[in-house]
Amino acid sequence: MKLSHQKLKMMYLAKILMEQTDEEHTITVSEMIAELSKLGISAERKSIYDDLEYLQLFGLDICSNKTRTTNYYIASRDFELPELKLLVDSVQASKFITRKKSMELISKIEKLTSHENAKKLQRQVFITNRVKTVNEQIYYNVDKIHEAIAANKQITFKYFNLDVNKKKVYRKDGGLYTESPVALTWDDENYYLITYKEKYDNYTHYRVDKMEMIEFTEEDRILSDKPFDLSTYSKTMFQMFSGEETDVSIEFDNELVGVVFDRFGTDIPIVKKEENHFICHVKVAVSPHFLSWIMSFGKQAKIISPDYVVEELYQLARDITEIYEKC
Repeated sequence: MKLSHQKLKMMYLAKILMEQTDEEHTITVSEMIAELSKLGISAERKSIYDDLEYLQLFGLDICSNKTRTTNYYIASRDFELPELKLLVDSVQASKFITRKKSMELISKIEKLTSHENAKKLQRQVFITNRVKTVNEQIYYNVDKIHEAIAANKQITFKYFNLDVNKKKVYRKDGGLYTESPVALTWDDENYYLITYKEKYDNYTHYRVDKMEMIEFTEEDRILSDKPFDLSTYSKTMFQMFSGEETDVSIEFDNELVGVVFDRFGTDIPIVKKEENHFICHVKVAVSPHFLSWIMSFGKQAKIISPDYVVEELYQLARDITEIYEKC
């Protein structure tokens, strides 16, 4: 059935109000009639008043103020401007979203407000020099993984790293990984897929932007009998670098307590050692990244136990020193 524009008048009127008005930018009935005329729709003042009333009953928050004329505008929306700014900032900061997809998403976010407010959002967009992934498939990878988890199915995929020439080098000589997906998590501005390994009765993770050719299998997921705690897993992995999970005791200067809480949460056990120091006990994956994190605090942080972790940190410090002694 073919509808004339005239029969869609109320819908176009709603569109005009949503796109062209906000608290700072209003429109009169005469201007509404003129905008509808550009679309080939004729309207009388009385019909506009009736349409505005129906749109208000439908749920549009249409307000008006009177000066010499009565001016109408959309007073509230599903998203307020500060909320949209947060969304734009999140898209810009996300390394896993490509530049192209970032601009597409921001363009869609802009449509959730008026044209004038969209211009304010556009002035905040700084994509050009930000670090962004080059994998255009990541957007669909995330969706595919969510579908697999919901369907309780294993997945297959290829996994790669980049070499010094920025070329893809596939793991397993380009062979497929078969995994039981457990959860997706966000860490250090990247998406990670966490999977369960029945053979080792533990979990591992993969950067989603380094995954390709994700497909479902007919096999159901194989999961641990123990409940998976995403929060605990994320705390033990430093920027998702794997290592042997160990209980570690660390001494910190008091002024670093905020940093420690930010990293491990406020529920970790802490013991005051002296007036200026405290000791915390945490379970972490001991990796070079974790050790480097400790070293970044210089004399303000010291691993107390276990001894083998102390030795690993000592050896890492020696290796770094040797590099610079040779310069």
